Amino acid sequence: MSGGDIAGLIAAGVFAVLVGLIAVPLIKLGGVFDQTRDSIKDVSDGITPILSESTVTIQEANKQLVRVDAITRNVEEVTGNVSSLVALFAASVGGPLIKLAGFSAAVRAALIGGKDPDGSRKAGKKRSRA
Repeated sequence: MSGGDIAGLIAAGVFAVLVGLIAVPLIKLGGVFDQTRDSIKDVSDGITPILSESTVTIQEANKQLVRVDAITRNVEEVTGNVSSLVALFAASVGGPLIKLAGFSAAVRAALIGGKDPDGSRKAGKKRSRA
């Protein structure tokens, strides 16, 4: 064997050791990829029922929101009707009540004899001495 043959054998041995050292991390990386694939499969199997339940829940929530919207519209209509009724009542009863209050104040002033509400005599009226 010549020196070149020995150098070739040494180089081949070093290359084999290097390939062996690189193969170990590659095998471990393959195991990581297998675990990752299994985890993704488990997650996707678990998410499918959750998504279908979420869809049903959202549909039910939308139905309830439609009901709430209808109730809100009805309450708005009733509020408008009550407001109109109050305005009508105030217009029909308020005017006569103001006139009645003015009339009763005039009658009271006439009965009391011209005294102010605080009990003092009005200016310009003289008290007769008896």
